[in-house]
Amino acid sequence: MLKKLKETVKVVKEKVAKKPRVVVDEVPKSPVMTKVFDETAELPKVGDVVEGPVISIEKSGVYIDLKPYGTGIIYGREYVSARDVIKKMNVGDSISAKVVDLNNKDGYIELSLKEARQALIWSEAEETIKSKAVLDLLITEANKGGLILEWQGLSGFLPASQLKPEHYPRVQDGDKDKILEELKKMVGKRISVCIITAVPKEGKLIFSEKSPEHKDKEKAVGRYTVGDILDGTVTGVVDFGVFVKVEEGLEGLVHISEIDWSLVEDPRALFKIGQKVRVKVIEVKDGKISLSIKALKENPWVEAGKKYGKDKVVRGVVIKFNKHGALASIEEGIAGLVHVSEFGSEEKLRAKLELGKTYNFKITLFDPKDQKMALSFVDKDKK
Repeated sequence: MLKKLKETVKVVKEKVAKKPRVVVDEVPKSPVMTKVFDETAELPKVGDVVEGPVISIEKSGVYIDLKPYGTGIIYGREYVSARDVIKKMNVGDSISAKVVDLNNKDGYIELSLKEARQALIWSEAEETIKSKAVLDLLITEANKGGLILEWQGLSGFLPASQLKPEHYPRVQDGDKDKILEELKKMVGKRISVCIITAVPKEGKLIFSEKSPEHKDKEKAVGRYTVGDILDGTVTGVVDFGVFVKVEEGLEGLVHISEIDWSLVEDPRALFKIGQKVRVKVIEVKDGKISLSIKALKENPWVEAGKKYGKDKVVRGVVIKFNKHGALASIEEGIAGLVHVSEFGSEEKLRAKLELGKTYNFKITLFDPKDQKMALSFVDKDKK
């Protein structure tokens, strides 16, 4: 094999000697390579990307003119790994390659096409960051933190926090398992993103769906203060509340507890996408706004505080069961808990109280300021 390689090298040297050599300066160079040639007066170092014209293509190697440094060669493992690219090469083509050995036993500079491609891709990534170019990429995977995208053969990460509002998983209390379920629904779809971080040594490529314009809109949150009353449009209805757009690119959440003073079981029964609503800003935090609809309605606890108090016997209708007991409403928007411990078990509680029926209760706790009330069942059968 070695003998054959030496014979091939000898033949190539003879061919090269007879062939008119292409002057490197006459071959168009990329901006990156022009800089390398302009600024480097000495021999390139291992790891540098160099460029020059192909002067010979053989069965076991490719020879490249690296004037004024000498002749480069792609052979052995590097030749095999770049075989598909080499098939498309022609003598005279200008190619870029990475230096892997400055002076092999035959006096050539050994080169790698594969490693050069990686280096140029990372260089392109840095240029893409500077130009803020938008890329249309395929989502290949999802994890609890975000999405995996492919660009130029490299895998990059799109954190969930860098998704636009319309794509961000709308999950109550930030449950990571539910977030993952929502993110998985996006796999196989395409998304427009920008590269925001590229670290070649760490192989780190980070994307963002948020455009610079979107970031400017996030700053718009600062224009709002607690107490502001706004007109908005419903953009999403979920189990835990309603999303309302207050301006282009900016929306806030009306949590289910902030929809009405009365118990709301299903927001979808009250709101539809596109519906116009009036809301009040109740919190501005971390670039987000929280909204309330019930805050614009009269607080029933204010009047209730004048009528009710501890130990008062009232009539109430059972409106809901939960693991703690039964919720009973004594008037619109005023409800209290009848604790399960009073009955001994959930089964006994449900045997005494029926959903939708009215019973007598005694108020054991009444705090209109914090809107809390506890009730005790008054059993007429007890003597």
